[in-house]
Amino acid sequence: QITTVSGNEFLLQSDIDFLILDWFHAIKNAIDRLPKEQRITSRNLEFKLRRSSSIELLNNLDTESKEPKPEHRKSLIFRLNYSASDTNDRNRVKSRLKKFISRRPSLKTLQEKGLIKDQIFGSHLHLVCEHEKSTVPQFVRLCINAVERRGLDVDGIYRVSGNLATIQKLRFVVNQEEKLNLDDSQWEDIHVVTGALKMFFRELPEPLFPYCFFEQFVEAIKIPDNATRIKSIRSLVKKLPRPNYDTMKILFEHLQKIAAKESVNLMSTQSLGIVFGPTLLRPEKETGNMAVHMLYQNQIVELMLSEYSKIFGSEED
Repeated sequence: QITTVSGNEFLLQSDIDFLILDWFHAIKNAIDRLPKEQRITSRNLEFKLRRSSSIELLNNLDTESKEPKPEHRKSLIFRLNYSASDTNDRNRVKSRLKKFISRRPSLKTLQEKGLIKDQIFGSHLHLVCEHEKSTVPQFVRLCINAVERRGLDVDGIYRVSGNLATIQKLRFVVNQEEKLNLDDSQWEDIHVVTGALKMFFRELPEPLFPYCFFEQFVEAIKIPDNATRIKSIRSLVKKLPRPNYDTMKILFEHLQKIAAKESVNLMSTQSLGIVFGPTLLRPEKETGNMAVHMLYQNQIVELMLSEYSKIFGSEED
């Protein structure tokens, strides 16, 4: 997924590992070749867009800014900036802002009064679960149930993107309201529901696979012997905090049902691994091995889907 300085987002997907690596290196080389002085900052971009939507004005903006200002204009600007009355006005504003800030209630007070609700998106998983007195967020359960009712046979389920504006609207509703009906007509596009579920996991401050487990899972997936590899992954999964384990179990059980309908929805375990790998587990600090990490992330999810019963089953299984 690539986000440009102008806010455009592009999602490139492929089932072929070496092709993903080629894309990554091509994009990285293209960025590295850009001269530093030609790289547009988001601040400059916002300024230009705010000034005019005209292409001619945008192109001429820099030259216009360099033109000398008339003498009387300089004098006027000087008087406005340095007059005593203006200084007094600024001091009054500062004083009022300080009083306002010192008197405003704390976030905890506002939450206790119900003026600010606890956020679902962007909150730590254990905090959401503690607030709801459960080990799996209610929003995750609602999305999974909705997809299993009307999305198992949909071509490209979880791979196809929903309308971003509608997904953001659903995100806002979830954060502001306690009751959510995903059968409402405004959420009839199932790709909006799957998009919101992916966004929920993507916005977790710490991913579903906690940072401290990332390298351990990567080392486990590298084990050549399949039986030992499965045993190692299973052992790591069992060590996860309860909210992470329970949420992971219900999510992977759901994704297994998606993969079981591969002949209809064209979503194999490999495809689901590509979609969910970077969303569910990532290193705390990105390094130069990002492309390599991506391959391991995909493989871990794919293995856990293929061997779900062995990894999440009881000891007797």
